[in-house]
Amino acid sequence: MTRNKLVFVPVALFAVLFGVAGCKKKSSAPTEATAPPATASPAPTVQLTATPSTIAAGDQVTLSWKTVDATDVSIDGIGKVPTTGVKTVIPSESTTYHLVAQGPGGSAEATARVVVTTPPAVAVPTNTMTAEEEFKANVQDVFFDYDAYDIRSDAQATLSHDASYLAAHPNIKIVIGGYCDERGSDEYNLALGQNRADAAKKALVEAGIAATRIRVISYGKEKPFCTESTEACWQQNRRAGFSIDQ
Repeated sequence: MTRNKLVFVPVALFAVLFGVAGCKKKSSAPTEATAPPATASPAPTVQLTATPSTIAAGDQVTLSWKTVDATDVSIDGIGKVPTTGVKTVIPSESTTYHLVAQGPGGSAEATARVVVTTPPAVAVPTNTMTAEEEFKANVQDVFFDYDAYDIRSDAQATLSHDASYLAAHPNIKIVIGGYCDERGSDEYNLALGQNRADAAKKALVEAGIAATRIRVISYGKEKPFCTESTEACWQQNRRAGFSIDQ
């Protein structure tokens, strides 16, 4: 009986030790690491300006834009553009420029308004003059000293103005008449009138008017503009007169 008890004790002790050892081997499983939450991409930001914002028709406008976090940018009426840039445009009418920016985080828009002003209507004066009246208003006669056909300094300025009008109206052909006062014979005054008309023609030709557009004739003292026997009246009759050649 005593021997059996001795055998039982070690067995029981072994069982206790084994249990303790088994408990030491059972450790808790490691906890799995948690991944950090994904960061969302930011939405694009945009800026769009038009300088100047008010123009007259035909003037230029500078469009400037800047975007952040955008990968695709376009402007209505222009198309795709860089994410940041400058462009010159010439709007023909008032326009609102619309920019759209797309990116991983979404989209954004911006607008810039340009006002095109209409110039005030210019009143065009109605010309009620006949061709003959307009000609007389722009082509002036020139005057000469007594018994002379040299072009005076005041006549040179008048002929220059006459030539400018004739150059601007190339379809007009003219007649230059040579006139004299009542003193002297008919034959003498016809020759003097011819010289006066020729002198005026030469001045116009030298100013660039084609000689084929000019016809000359001498009236001598046959067609006076004034009939009084005074120096003032005689001066009016000493001239080269211009008219349209019909």
